[in-house]
Amino acid sequence: MSSTSLSDVTRLGPKLAEQVCYALYSTSGDVTQAYGHLLKPYHLSYSQFVLLMGLWQQDAVSVTELGRIIGLSKATLTPMLKTLEKRGYLQRKRVPGNERRMAVTLTRQGRDFAAEAEHIAHQALCATGLTVEEAAQLIALCDKIKTNLSDTHK
Repeated sequence: MSSTSLSDVTRLGPKLAEQVCYALYSTSGDVTQAYGHLLKPYHLSYSQFVLLMGLWQQDAVSVTELGRIIGLSKATLTPMLKTLEKRGYLQRKRVPGNERRMAVTLTRQGRDFAAEAEHIAHQALCATGLTVEEAAQLIALCDKIKTNLSDTHK
């Protein structure tokens, strides 16, 4: 009997090392931790850094739109936005004509930090041991997974 047979009764379940989900999950944790060390001198969490990256991609957006860009809910974003606003990275203002809607805009400090962030991202990439080409391949594969999974849930 083959050791990889799914009908092998001695096997208790899938092996972690053979699961795409676990490879992504555990690697994500390690990458987040590496970024955490790089961001510590700036008193930023990885999630806050992702939020800033979203604003560097598209500044002056609603909280809802920012959440869509970075994949976080409005409820998750609100405390991070308040913290980053207190630290001077961004400002939140009511949208004229729609008092219920908030626009999020980078401050000069937030825009200027983008240059430092590029250095941080480079350090993080170097820490992975991946080449730029390998990183591009990994990103493409992750995008493929996300696209396929989101298509199956529509």
